This record gives sequence, C-alpha cells and structure tokens, in this order.
Amino acid sequence: MSEVRLRFAPSPTGYLHVGGARTALFNWLYARKMHGKFIIRIEDTDLQRSTMEYEKAILEALRWCGLDWDEGPDVGGPFGPYRQSERTRAGIYAEYARRLVEKGCAYYTVYDKLDRKKELFKTFEFPKKYVEEGYDVTVSFKVPEGKTKFYDLLKGEVEFDNSTIEDFVMIKSDGFPTYNFAVVIDDHLMQITHVFRGEDHVSNTPKQIMLYRALGWDIPQFMHVPLILGFDRTPLSKRHGATSVEHFRSIGILSRGLMNYLALLGWSVGEEEIFNVKERIDQFDPSTISNKGVIFDPAKLEWVNGKHMRTMNVEELLKEFEDWIRYTDKKMPSTERNYTLKVLEICREKVNTLAQLYEFSYPFFFDDFKFEDQFVSEYLTSPYAEDVLKKALEMFKSLDDWSVGGTEKVCRELAQLGVASKNKVFQTIRGAVTGRLVTPGLFETLAILGKERTLERLAKALSYRSRLTQQSC
Repeated sequence: MSEVRLRFAPSPTGYLHVGGARTALFNWLYARKMHGKFIIRIEDTDLQRSTMEYEKAILEALRWCGLDWDEGPDVGGPFGPYRQSERTRAGIYAEYARRLVEKGCAYYTVYDKLDRKKELFKTFEFPKKYVEEGYDVTVSFKVPEGKTKFYDLLKGEVEFDNSTIEDFVMIKSDGFPTYNFAVVIDDHLMQITHVFRGEDHVSNTPKQIMLYRALGWDIPQFMHVPLILGFDRTPLSKRHGATSVEHFRSIGILSRGLMNYLALLGWSVGEEEIFNVKERIDQFDPSTISNKGVIFDPAKLEWVNGKHMRTMNVEELLKEFEDWIRYTDKKMPSTERNYTLKVLEICREKVNTLAQLYEFSYPFFFDDFKFEDQFVSEYLTSPYAEDVLKKALEMFKSLDDWSVGGTEKVCRELAQLGVASKNKVFQTIRGAVTGRLVTPGLFETLAILGKERTLERLAKALSYRSRLTQQSC
C-alpha cells in the first residue's frame, strides 16, 4: 500500500473557522493513524482577499490546536513550502493548462478590451498576438458529455449529469488558477491519497474528477463531512456569534478542550465524551463519522473544557493559565509558584474557561479588586457588619493555627457570638477578603490568603464601610 497522504488547504482570507479546524483535525487523525503525512497548503490565489496576516494567524491557530504538519509552510520537505501563489509564479498551473488545450480538453477565450466581460472568440491555438496586445485571455475546461460518478466514504456513490455543469475557467486573465483547477494539480503533485473536506465542496468534485481523468491521473479517495450548524440549522457563521479558533482561545478555551469538542461533532468515540484526541488516534475511523449536520453548542464546549480543567494535572493547568495570560496581554500574577498552584487547585472547581479562572482567582493574586454591589448592599452596610468585622479582626489576630481547620474554628466561633446568623457572618467575611459572594470554600480561601493578607483586607473592608456610612449621613 502506498503512503497515505492528506492535506488541509485553507485560504488566508480570514481567521481559522472552527469548521476548518475540525476538518484539519479529521485529516490529521487519519494521517497519524495510518503513519502517513499531513500537509498544509495555503490556497492564496484570491489576490484581493488573501493576506499574510491571515496566513500567519491560521498557521498559529493550527499550532495551538496541536495539529502539527509534516510538509508545508515553515517546514522543510521534498515539496514545500506550499503556497499556491508561489506555485503560480513558477508556471506549474499554466503548464498543465497548456497540456489540456493540446489534448482538446480545454480552450482559450479572448475578451474585448473595452468590455472585459464580452467574449470575442474561443480557440485551441494560443492567442499570442492578443496576449501581447494586452487583451484578457482565460483558459477554460471543456466539460465532456455523459455522467461523472465518484465514491464518497460517507455518502456512498454520488453521480452528476455533466449536462448540468458548464465549461469552467481554469486559468484567470491575471494568470492565476481557479480553485477547482489548482487543487487538482496540487493534490496530484503532492501525491494526496485522501481528500477530507466539508460537504460544501461536493458540487466541486465532479469538475475536479473530470480534470483528473483528462490528465490521466489517479483519483484520490473523497470524504465530504457535513457542515457544523448554528442552532437555526444553517451553516455556522458570524451571524451566530464568533466562530474563529482565535476567539475561543481568547476566552480561555483550552486547545485540548476545543479539539475534544470538535471531535465529538460528528465522530463517536463510544460513550466517552471527555478525552484527549491524541490518545484516540488509533480509534479514528472515517467511516464512523456521522453523515448528518451537527449543531455547535457553545455551552457544551464550555462544559467539555471545564471537565479538562478539573481533571488535568494542576501543573499543566498553570502553564496553560500563564500562556493564556500572555496571549491576552493581561496582568500576570507575581506570586510564588506553590501559592499559585494552591489557588488554581481550589478555583478551577467552579469555572469552565481560563478567562473565568482568571476572574475567579483575581482576588487571590491582586489587592485592587472591587467590592461587588450585592455584597456592599446586602452585607457590608448592614447594622451587624461592623461588629462582625471588628470581632473577626480581633479573633484572627490571635490565631496561630492558620490552616483550613484553624480558620474554620474561628469562623464558627464568630457565628456563635450571636451578632448575626452563621450565613451572614460567613458571607460578610467572604466578601471582605475577596470582594465577592461566590468564591471557593471560605475556610480554604482564608487559609490560602494567609494571615497577613486576611487581616489587611478585613481592615480595608471595615474602613470602606465606615466611609460609606459617613457619606450616607
């Protein structure tokens, strides 16, 4: 059996869509399972919309997703780097277009100089004179009669009547190839054996197969994967909200969480939902992918991501956390490593993204947090709050056993003084040291914050309460 070779071929006209990331993932999984090659090819023949900025962003997104490639941009190889614009300038596509014209399978079209949409004539002879005089000239494929059939790994036998397909341009007047032509030439020269892509390309496939046959080349195995849909069951797009890999990375989705969720969109791995895709390579079978459209659910993605955050090694979580902070250019905690690990350990239990983790853990790392309005109105300005805070300061100052058990003992003794109910006492202390009413366990929070910081914050809350009550007088 020849080497299995797959490719992912994005156009650098925007950021990497999660649908594209899932397509890349399925290609990557099969290439790795078969010990073959996974190739990246940048299809940048749309000169008006393609940019180097988008290309760099796409490659960075793929790297972040963990989808490493064997040949392609920035990686040496017998064929690379692969950018269609560079291959165009090398004359690769023009040469194969010429061969098709010589075989009578394609022809030149010359257009009027004044009305560039008006055809003057078609010919099988190269219109050298017209090219030299600056006329627009294209090369088009002559669609043969009959039918075009192919076998799709998901859809089975697919058939098109050629009479429904018009002759199509292969080389545009600017000398650049069209998608359907370039993809065939590239896939053949790069020895691609399997083409896994979205089902929106099904209508392109008969044109490509015609080209393969006209050139006398073997046809790769096709698989067209159903598109990812929004809740209205239309293809997922910007109208459904942000859809780029960069967006989900920016809000703190882990790459392993995103890849896990995208794998679930159409691929069944038994009853298990939470897994590392790199540990499921041997289980990947293209034929088990669903042939039905799948709906993208951001809430389910967050749930999957949260599961990873709570089960991964906390050292790994710290690395992901710090990488995300650098990526988003937020303020980096300057705390001792063991302290940070303890904070992440207790904070990750109630969050699903790194952004939520950052917000939830903020009071553990920084003193410039603000008191939530609800805490101020319901607890801090209440008649009992002054006594609770003063008693807390007094009792915590004399506490030597600053552990979870030690802080719990003091908190319970405070509640038994009868100044306020246990819940009100606990919430007043919680809000005073963190600024908020929802935190990790109160006793664990106090133990990790430490005695000095806890006393400073209790005093700060008491002082803030005093200012508020003075202003209201």
